[in-house]
Amino acid sequence: MKYKYGKRIIAAALVAIMAVLLAGCGGKKEINDGTFRPVDEAELQFPLKEKTTLSGMISYPANTESEPNNRTIFKRLQEQTNVEIDWTAIQADQWADKISLNMSDPNKLTDFIFTAGFTDSNLLRYAEYGAIIPLEEYIDSYMPNLKSVFDKYPEYRVMCTDVNGHIWALPWIEQLGSGKTAIQTIDNMSFINKKWLDFLDLEVPENVDEFEEVLIAFRDHGAELQKEFGIEGSIIPMSCIINDPGQDPAVLINGFGEGYGDADKDRHIVVTDNREVICSAVQDGYKAGIEWLHKLYEEKLIDPEAFTQEWSTYVSKGKSGRYGVCFSWDVGNVDNLNDWVPLPVLTADTRNLTPTNGSFTSGFDRGRCVVTSVAENPALVCAWLDQMYAPMQSPQNNWGTYGEDDDFDIFEMGKNADGEDMLKHAPLGDASPVEVREAEAVGGPLAVLDEYYGVYVTCPDDAQYRLDWIEEYYTPDMHREYVYPNIFMSRDDTETLSNLQADIKKAINAKKADWIMNGFTDKDWNKYLEDLEAYGLSEYLELFQTYLDSYYESTGK
Repeated sequence: MKYKYGKRIIAAALVAIMAVLLAGCGGKKEINDGTFRPVDEAELQFPLKEKTTLSGMISYPANTESEPNNRTIFKRLQEQTNVEIDWTAIQADQWADKISLNMSDPNKLTDFIFTAGFTDSNLLRYAEYGAIIPLEEYIDSYMPNLKSVFDKYPEYRVMCTDVNGHIWALPWIEQLGSGKTAIQTIDNMSFINKKWLDFLDLEVPENVDEFEEVLIAFRDHGAELQKEFGIEGSIIPMSCIINDPGQDPAVLINGFGEGYGDADKDRHIVVTDNREVICSAVQDGYKAGIEWLHKLYEEKLIDPEAFTQEWSTYVSKGKSGRYGVCFSWDVGNVDNLNDWVPLPVLTADTRNLTPTNGSFTSGFDRGRCVVTSVAENPALVCAWLDQMYAPMQSPQNNWGTYGEDDDFDIFEMGKNADGEDMLKHAPLGDASPVEVREAEAVGGPLAVLDEYYGVYVTCPDDAQYRLDWIEEYYTPDMHREYVYPNIFMSRDDTETLSNLQADIKKAINAKKADWIMNGFTDKDWNKYLEDLEAYGLSEYLELFQTYLDSYYESTGK
């Protein structure tokens, strides 16, 4: 899995080309070839004795402050460090197009890209032609906050390191719960309308037969529900968005057959208790689950628009109070919190919920921030970026801050049980948490760890009630021991996997939608299996397996 010799020659040539581009355009920036540049640590003691300017690139949400240095968080950081950042700020909805252009032109590069959000392919491509530099030695030498996170949770370091031992980016880490109680263990939670259940004198269903009976009751008593609750529009027993990661109904079929379900709706893989990577969408339980969903559709229990509707349509109907069952990260996104309860894992042949892949290590973005090859003093850049990983700083960068001049504050400064400063989530009244966070937060590289809650910061209310739901309704039925971790593959293997996944995912998702709507035969199923194998399913799974084995060897688990 090492880079080929020829690629190293090409990479060296590309670095040389970048230098020529700079000279040709009259640029004054010097290209850093990635060699570690040590400095005296005394030069990195904040606040610096003399004011220093670094350059950075950042995205910002539309309709929020466009000048980063006007944000309270960056004002305070400048005071604390005596480092001023000359920002190139790009509106978030234009980021994808503009960042790719800027990364291809060394004269437009800044010392670091604060909110890069680069994919693995991005990172390895930019690394190969010398646009970004490796950071592992800078982390160990000049980033004590991030190094402390890596020392405490070595799996994060493994997840950030490529097959050649290099770390090309600084991560975003958000722990909210851990292991089988982590907030990411289930994405598309299922919710049921408790108000309707109570009106019809029904109980929350526990198995697929009871669930079907409840949906039928919602359908058959639609007129009564409309009249009782003043609902305009027809009653929809169950709505969803087929093949949408957050609103897909796949969570309902976990109990069929072997109980694997299909939690990974992008890659359709699951890890068995023997650490074997298999395709969830070719299992007998998956087949039985899709047949059952087709039965529900035939009985007019599933929203006929579930195959075509967009998010805005889905929410609009939900806010009109028309749903009996829906799926989302948080039912408050679709209707309201008061009238709904989570739908427990449904028993069919077994009772199990397969956690989402990557979820045991919580929220993680490997490519959040990079240091570029035009940084004259990468040690100082990394030392400044390490301030983002301080336990009191990370929560503010992630959610927002305190002491703003306007009426909105995510936090107020309070005290923890030991009388030390602690950020406490402030009441927002009628303000939207999302809008306040976008107005105050700056994103970028950070780490919010589970052990920070109650010490440095309180847990957000909207996260806490979701964590409570997971622990009560879902964790007890998570019987799988492993999830596929967030693994950093080589560039060649990343490209191979991407090409294989394009055909495999397309075939799986197309048949899933078709079969829920129209049904299928054993002949259709066998042809589907043959097609997936022709698309390279065995090679696809073997690639995942190779990296899974390597991951556990690296972590010593």
